[in-house]
Amino acid sequence: MTDQNIKIAVDAIVFGYEKGMLYVLAVQQRFGKLADRWVLPGGFILNDEPLLMAVERELKEEAGITVNYLEQLGTFGDDVNRDERFRVISVAYFALVNPKNFVLKADTDAKDAKWFPVTGIPQLGYDHNEMVNLAHQRLKSKLTYQPIGFDLLDQEFLFSDLENLYCSILERDIDRRNFRKKILSFGIVTETDKVVKIGASGRPGKLFTFDKEKYNQLLKENFQFDIRFA
Repeated sequence: MTDQNIKIAVDAIVFGYEKGMLYVLAVQQRFGKLADRWVLPGGFILNDEPLLMAVERELKEEAGITVNYLEQLGTFGDDVNRDERFRVISVAYFALVNPKNFVLKADTDAKDAKWFPVTGIPQLGYDHNEMVNLAHQRLKSKLTYQPIGFDLLDQEFLFSDLENLYCSILERDIDRRNFRKKILSFGIVTETDKVVKIGASGRPGKLFTFDKEKYNQLLKENFQFDIRFA
C-alpha cells in the first residue's frame, strides 16, 4: 500500500441576480501558474476545518462576502490531472446572493473579484466552467420545488421582479398569470401596503415580501412547494 498524497479543496459557485440578469462570481488569481486567470473562489481546507466553514472562509477572504444560502453541489476529482501541481479533490458548493448587498473586496491570493453574466463567463481555470454549468442546472431545477429565488431579490420586491427572475434563470417565458396565481395560493408571499412607480410610465406597483417564517412552519406540515412549467 502506498501513502496517499491528495489535497482537499472547496470551491464556491456564487450566483447573483440584478436587473434581470443572472451573474456568477469569479476571482482573479494573484499567484502561481494561473496568475491573472479567473477562477471560482475557493482553496484548500485546513486540517481541523469543516467543509462548510472552509468555503465560508474562502468567500470572505477572496471576495469579502458572506452568504445566507449554501448548498453542496458535488465532488470533483475523477480527472486526476485537474490540477497539474498535485492530486486535488474539490467539494463544490453553490450560493445565492443579492449583489446589491455586497461590496466585493479581493484579498489573500485573489487580486480581483468580479461578477460575470452567466451568458458571458470567460474560460475559467481548472474545471470551474464545468462546476458553473452543473450549478446552473441545479439552480434551474430547484426553482421549481424550493423557493430559493427569494434570496436573489430585495426584501421587498415587485411581483414582476419575481416573474422576471424565473424567466431569466430558466431561460424561457412563463405563463405569468398562472404563475402569480400559483405563488399567491401558497400563502408565503405577502402583499405590503407600499407602492412604487414602475418604468417610464410611472404606473404604481405594489411591493411584496417572502414570509420565510410562514414557509418554515408549512414545511413542518409537509407543505410541498411545486412550480411546474409545461
